[in-house]
Amino acid sequence: MTTAAERLAPAELRGLFLFADLDDGQLAWVADHAVVVGYPAGTEVSVEGEPARCFSVLLEGTLAMSRRVGGSEVETVRTSHRGVYSGAVQFYVGERVDQRYPATVRAVTDCRFLELPAAEFAAQFRRWYPMAVHLLEGMFIGQRNAAELVGQRERLLALGKLTAGLTHELNNPAAAASRAAAALRERFAGMRHKLALLSEGRLDGAVLRALTGLQEELVARVGTAPELPALERSDREDELGDWLDDRAVGGAYELAGIFVGAGLGPADLQRVADAVAPDDLEPALRWLAYAVETESLLSEIADSTGRISGLVEAARQYSQLDRAPHQPTDLHAGLDATLVMLSAKTPPGVRVVRDYDRSLPPVPGFPGELNQVWTNLVVNALDAMTGEGRAGEGTLTLRTARDGDCALVEVADTGPGIPEELRQRVFEPFFTTKPVGQGTGLGLDVSYRVVVTRHGGDLRVSSRPGDTRFQVRLPLTEAAAVPG
Repeated sequence: MTTAAERLAPAELRGLFLFADLDDGQLAWVADHAVVVGYPAGTEVSVEGEPARCFSVLLEGTLAMSRRVGGSEVETVRTSHRGVYSGAVQFYVGERVDQRYPATVRAVTDCRFLELPAAEFAAQFRRWYPMAVHLLEGMFIGQRNAAELVGQRERLLALGKLTAGLTHELNNPAAAASRAAAALRERFAGMRHKLALLSEGRLDGAVLRALTGLQEELVARVGTAPELPALERSDREDELGDWLDDRAVGGAYELAGIFVGAGLGPADLQRVADAVAPDDLEPALRWLAYAVETESLLSEIADSTGRISGLVEAARQYSQLDRAPHQPTDLHAGLDATLVMLSAKTPPGVRVVRDYDRSLPPVPGFPGELNQVWTNLVVNALDAMTGEGRAGEGTLTLRTARDGDCALVEVADTGPGIPEELRQRVFEPFFTTKPVGQGTGLGLDVSYRVVVTRHGGDLRVSSRPGDTRFQVRLPLTEAAAVPG
């Protein structure tokens, strides 16, 4: 870099569009404080993230501007237009904002820049244009603060919805376990009573041992009994009820429902009848029925508590509360956890299809942030199929695949689609097609920044009526993290 203190005369400055309307005194100040600096081809004019000290105006040559995305740089601008500016472009805000270069600028060819010291230019600019500075500050800081507040509010609303859904999902298995435990207490009491009646029936030890062994054998089949179609189950209950009626067993059809549900039939109960005297058959069968019901209730409790544990694990996976922020990430675990968290929001008429490529390796990234991306995309897909005036039916498809050096995650819905004129704007901050009060327009903007800026990936959308697809591509190789 050359540092010769070459300067431009006021008349030359007026030829640059930025300074064309300055008065003579203002031009003289710029002429006194700005220097012309030359940069050979390939050198850096400013580096993203470093303290912003100079406001630079291109005089000649070609520059390239780039931003860091993941571990690589993406060129955003290449121009040779005389007068374009870069560097400390937020100088007017002063110390209210940490002044750092927002992008890296390089000289593609030999370049000459007019450079103004940012701090001195800011002080003079505020004296020249106090009202403009107030307006610019209000717009810049106001938009930044609004985005932060709205983002916080959106996260709280999303958390509230997820909490309500999770509470609803937890309530069902918890209530089922509670009901089963109460019923189990009654069945144990009945079992003790029937055992006493069997003992009073003067059964000898060998018969009682045989009956107990038979009970264990039949009860062991409860967990493997197949679910029968309603008509077939009714026929079997009638058949078994008649068998019990023929043997003068009270409550025959009530017992038949218990035994058929456990996969037992007349041949099984005949073995009990063969083991005891006719007068002891009813207490023996009722003892067996209590054992069968007890086993069924224990299975129900185990299933319910297992569902609760599964929901808690899904919530833990979704929130990533106990995980390192950046780590190899199982995309399928995150997608499944998101579906669990949003299950209360998924109408019965919406079919969920998982089309996963299980051979995908873990993806390096921030799993908690990626789960927020999946949430935004799934919620948008559900809203598209269940929104105002829609039937609340359709298919939500989550697909994963390998696409070159990237993992592809696709969230598709069968909603009405996104019109072309809106599709170009869906990733803009605050843009939403939802009615007032039903959307902040930050979900897709946040998703885009997480995928593109934080993970060096790509997020795009294709849409036509009945087929809208948001496609996320994430690099499979490790990339340097970019602070968000």
